[in-house]
Amino acid sequence: MGDHQYNQPQLPDKLYFKVGEVSEITGVPTYVLRFWETEFAKINPKRTPSGQRLYRKNDVELILKIKFLLYKKKYTIQGAKQHLKSPSHPKNRNEFNALLKEIRKELESIRMIVD
Repeated sequence: MGDHQYNQPQLPDKLYFKVGEVSEITGVPTYVLRFWETEFAKINPKRTPSGQRLYRKNDVELILKIKFLLYKKKYTIQGAKQHLKSPSHPKNRNEFNALLKEIRKELESIRMIVD
């Protein structure tokens, strides 16, 4: 995916999401989100003075991508890290289209949760 532009449903129009909201939107338990935060440096939520995590939209989108890589594509955490580091050039158009379709489906399910 990388810098490729594509049509996708929008996440709720908020600047920040609490960890419980991210868990509900992504279907990933909060303890897994906290673990992924230690494994994937790109997931870097802001903290309130009381220490509460506040995720930005790009964090939520990254979490959805990590979930896709780990759960659907069956990557290991190390494999997902490597995939996220490398320039994202899908091996072929079908793979790219399949990835976009899966992400759209996930985002559409998010839209249904928050509407």
